[in-house]
Amino acid sequence: MPTLLADAKNLLADQIDRYRHQVDYLAIRLEEAEGTDIFLRGNKVETLSEGISIGGQVRACYKGGWGFASFNRLDTLAARIEEAIAAARLVGEEETLLAPVEPVVDVCSLPLTGSNPRQISLAQKKELCDRYNEILRSADPKITTTSVRYGDSSQKIILATSDGTLIEQSWVDMEMRFAATARDGETVQTGRETIGSRQAYEDLTDLDTQVRAAAKRAAIALSLPSVKGNTYTVVIDPILAGLFVHEAFGHLSEADMAYENPDILEVMSMGRRFGSKELQIFDGAAPLGHRGSYFYDDEGTPATTTQLIKDGILVGRLHSRETAGKLGEQATGNARCLNYHFPPIVRMTNTWIERGTTPVADLFADISEGVYACNWLGGMTNGEMFTFSAGEAWMIRDGKIAEPVRDVTLSGNAFKTLADIEAIGNDFYWDESGGCGKGGQSGLAVGCGSPSLRIRDVVVGGEAA
Repeated sequence: MPTLLADAKNLLADQIDRYRHQVDYLAIRLEEAEGTDIFLRGNKVETLSEGISIGGQVRACYKGGWGFASFNRLDTLAARIEEAIAAARLVGEEETLLAPVEPVVDVCSLPLTGSNPRQISLAQKKELCDRYNEILRSADPKITTTSVRYGDSSQKIILATSDGTLIEQSWVDMEMRFAATARDGETVQTGRETIGSRQAYEDLTDLDTQVRAAAKRAAIALSLPSVKGNTYTVVIDPILAGLFVHEAFGHLSEADMAYENPDILEVMSMGRRFGSKELQIFDGAAPLGHRGSYFYDDEGTPATTTQLIKDGILVGRLHSRETAGKLGEQATGNARCLNYHFPPIVRMTNTWIERGTTPVADLFADISEGVYACNWLGGMTNGEMFTFSAGEAWMIRDGKIAEPVRDVTLSGNAFKTLADIEAIGNDFYWDESGGCGKGGQSGLAVGCGSPSLRIRDVVVGGEAA
């Protein structure tokens, strides 16, 4: 395959024209990617590599049935097209329903605000990782294990479809992850920090404070008491709130979840109230500068901003062309694939809760006993149920932040929790650390944003009360 994918545009157009009449829809997506991967664990370098990946995929749809084939040799393109068409014709037995999208011919690149990481040497990136690793290790004598991961990638995509779309799109993405584990006898605590960007290598070069804080959190937590398990009014910071809106609500807004599951479709019915009139939730790739931003999705649908909840009421969901066609709604530009090995599926982009009006200090007022939870260590969701672990937390007593506690997990039902939001802060923060997983495609870059939230009746796990 040519190193410059633009050389293949005429070939794609010829192949689309040759085969388009055999199916209802045909798309060819070519991809050229290069990147760096560094992973340090303690004193050991586990990964230090740079690589180039070139390949493509074919998607064909016939009578509602899909065929898919991937390849990394352009001279096999015709054979892969025929394989995808044969598979689609084998399984197709209904009607192809794809929401209409205007054909687009465009060349675009997400703008950088600083240095391109692909222009930075591997030695410099390794030196950066070494510096952060030393900060983690030297933060406290009780730190026993550290890890630093660096990754960057530059992707260029060409998409051609039987509708007449021909798009060339490129972007750069980068991410760093840090972890430090502290031990005191049988007690073990971990602090983590993740930073991502699609704007500049410099966004990763001045993180000493955050890295040191992650290690300090682990060491300090060793001597903290565990929170007493109970039901509390909680205040969560924008980072944890962003994780909540992504994991607990965002996935339920992905329309493939709805049309494949009648129970979810019934629960996620348009016009249903999920929260107060102050609650506004959005998703969209159109706002530039975030990890989930782009100009066109992997079906060629222009990026949009979709309001999911307006004044507390469900008014939208996220779509591919197929889910929009099947549900009689508009495509939202949320069909994304991790790389050419996978077909596009419905994915979030940048998901956020709009800023509220309550001063942050007032969120704590009148809480006689509660929990203030910040940042995150991890979490899981199962349908509408969720459990998240806070990175650090404090008790709230008589409207004031009191003593720090550890082992704070928040659990509940996403819909009930949305309804139990009592106040929305007037602060806001974009968390660019997200790497979302779904359908075997893990690590897809997303953005999450939120103000601080005050929520009543949250189940907080820790030591038994």
